[in-house]
Amino acid sequence: MKVPVSVIRLPRGPDGTSRGFDPNSPRYQALSPISISTMGCGNEADLEQEQQARVALRERYLRSLFAMVGHTIHFTMYERVNVSAFFDASDIDILNFQVSDLQTPLGVHREALLRCSDIISYTFEL
Repeated sequence: MKVPVSVIRLPRGPDGTSRGFDPNSPRYQALSPISISTMGCGNEADLEQEQQARVALRERYLRSLFAMVGHTIHFTMYERVNVSAFFDASDIDILNFQVSDLQTPLGVHREALLRCSDIISYTFEL
């Protein structure tokens, strides 16, 4: 027996014919490859300084992910739900965390994927 599958469509865009997000919305600008601060008439020195700051922050974040492997991590999730698990890996875009022995208010899950968009904060001890 075939099961029908519903199709989800994006809402109409601001021009009425396209589908997607308004290019002028804060969410679109935050996710765009060009940052808001560099969209204006910035000079070359400011752009270089911003890029160096991004490089340093990205490197620190990636090193912290590497240090998390094998440690118990305490996550504060959406709706302030607290869970803990052993961190195993992240996907290349850092959109999901693979964890094991996830302890939730409903029980323990042997393996799980946590969406990073659902995580408010996380802590771990070295």
